[in-house]
Amino acid sequence: MAILWLLMALLMLGFVLLPFMRRRRGVIEQVPPGHPDAADPADYGFVRQEELDVRLPGPDEDLLAVLELVQRTRDYRAAAQLLAGTETGGELRWQRVQAFAGAAALELQQRPGGVHETPGGQWLRVWRAEQPKDAGGAAVHAEFLVQQAWRTATPGTDEFRIIMEEARDACAQAALLAPGDPVPYVIELSVARGLAYAPAEFDQLWLKILDRAPLHMGAHLAALHHWCEKWHGSREQAYSFAEAAAARAPEGSLLAALPLFAVFEHLPEVNLVASFYQSEVVTKAIHGALHAVHAARPDDPTLPHVRHLLLFFLVRAERWAEAMQQLIHVDGHVGALPWTLTDDPAAAFALHRALAVAGYEANGGSPASLPG
Repeated sequence: MAILWLLMALLMLGFVLLPFMRRRRGVIEQVPPGHPDAADPADYGFVRQEELDVRLPGPDEDLLAVLELVQRTRDYRAAAQLLAGTETGGELRWQRVQAFAGAAALELQQRPGGVHETPGGQWLRVWRAEQPKDAGGAAVHAEFLVQQAWRTATPGTDEFRIIMEEARDACAQAALLAPGDPVPYVIELSVARGLAYAPAEFDQLWLKILDRAPLHMGAHLAALHHWCEKWHGSREQAYSFAEAAAARAPEGSLLAALPLFAVFEHLPEVNLVASFYQSEVVTKAIHGALHAVHAARPDDPTLPHVRHLLLFFLVRAERWAEAMQQLIHVDGHVGALPWTLTDDPAAAFALHRALAVAGYEANGGSPASLPG
């Protein structure tokens, strides 16, 4: 056991020192922080760590402008207008619903309210009260309840179950207001995971989504989470689900990247074997995701999600040049897996970015040689 802890300590030390390395004779050597030869992400025009946006996986200027307005004025109407003008059934609508719900949940966490203080997120309550038939507001409210359950209660407790039951009712109301919209059912996938739906009940829910949006990436990611080993399935079930979705995905669909998410869901908590990320299973999943990224529309809202996860795996697999290519596209925004699972998403992203730059330069790369 003592040897294992020593190896783990050395591994972590290596991750700390690797950003401060340089190229010499094709190998990486340590240099002191601040040394002129040290790899510096700023040389590539990357955003400073303290300026990284942890709210979104990629740019959505319309959403950010509306979020700022709603939080500053505490008036929901701009949010309602934005969702009303966002295509029903698309990935963008789902991401914007998540963003508004997350903003309200975070506000409530920061300002729970009291005798002389209005609780945070009050604009969402007013939205539901003043426009009870608004499908966008109903969807945001349902997602807000789901996020509240996961943020404030422990799965398996009565408190968690009560909030999730309320969320399920809210999903049903949202679905009635927008019969063709998959978003209420995508939200319910998290409810299904929290309340441990029976397989038949989950399958019925999943069929409703497939009827409305069979290629919805966000829905597939939520369903994959349900079927992973740590929830209600197994490694085999998760891999089978992901590979089947990838196999039937048409050209240009990011569902071809789903197996990489399945691999991520089942990473070992401690891995001291560097070659794991160069194994056949991981390499195949990386190649599938790279193909999906190259074939996808540049404006696909879920593209940044895939690029962020690719960056994580490419760095771990020491595929530095390919990692740098992903950085070019996602740098600046870090609101995606795997960073959001850490206590400090910006720091986690910045560490992998520094590793990518150090490895790239150790193998002859430079800012001048990096294609735009």
